[in-house]
Amino acid sequence: WAGQLGDGRAINLGEIKNWALQLKGAGPTPYSRTADGLAVLRSSIREYLCSEAMHHLGIPSTRSLSISLTGDQVLRDVLYNGNPAYEKGAIVSRVAKSFLRFGNFEIFSSRNDIKNLKILTDYTIKSHFSHLGKPSKEVYLQFFQEVTNKTLEMIIHWQRVGFVHGVMNTDNMSISGETIDYGPCAFIDSYDPKTVFSSIDQMGRYAYDNQPKIIKWNLTRFAECLIPLISKNEDEAIKLATEALDKFEQNYETKWLNMMRDKLGLYGEDKEDKNLIMELLNWMQKNKADYTNTFIFLMNKTIKNSE
Repeated sequence: WAGQLGDGRAINLGEIKNWALQLKGAGPTPYSRTADGLAVLRSSIREYLCSEAMHHLGIPSTRSLSISLTGDQVLRDVLYNGNPAYEKGAIVSRVAKSFLRFGNFEIFSSRNDIKNLKILTDYTIKSHFSHLGKPSKEVYLQFFQEVTNKTLEMIIHWQRVGFVHGVMNTDNMSISGETIDYGPCAFIDSYDPKTVFSSIDQMGRYAYDNQPKIIKWNLTRFAECLIPLISKNEDEAIKLATEALDKFEQNYETKWLNMMRDKLGLYGEDKEDKNLIMELLNWMQKNKADYTNTFIFLMNKTIKNSE
């Protein structure tokens, strides 16, 4: 979908036993549009560090194998001082279970190219979801449900560590539930649920507290692509896909609450747990408390029993 989203600078090198290898910033591709297809050292280091940090935090992610300097001076429109400037060119080599994105399916769906949509979907199931069995309308629905579950687990992890992706369009969503394309991303310092890290996100579409909603929006677009495969009866297919999507918010709420209980060391389940958690988050926002350090403080603090 790079004709509509992204700068088209990723180049697949191939796959080895279902692991995909890719270069980012090696130069123009047929999908680069007016972009130069290059990357700079600054953003390449960010991707390397963020992806490795996410992996070691237990979050599904692409892995960065290396950064290579190209020797080029790459012109970027605006540096931090607001003036055009040249930066050192670099290439990131990265690996993932899959670089297939929701956007890959949107290409064929937008053209009503059901033949190639089916070929892509069947390949994806065979390569990454083979446990589901041979493709059928039931398997296509199960495939969507599994992608939904993997994506849900990923967003719970993002919220757990205060990670803000920055640009959550459908071209940056992997079918494998891995975090991909570390652009203008960062981890929250002073807690504010409206935190954004992309300079183009003036409306806060991809803000920290909006990420679960955007994930569901992206999954809805992905479901729309699979409608012709789930059932020849469009109404039936929409009904089945909608039923799967309708469970997302409730499942997210349950998993988020359990995740926050774990962060706070709350044992069991109490109906007041959510109120307690929200009270803490509101206090953190009001006092500009650091998201990570607040939980570290609570972990290390000896709290005397009032009794």
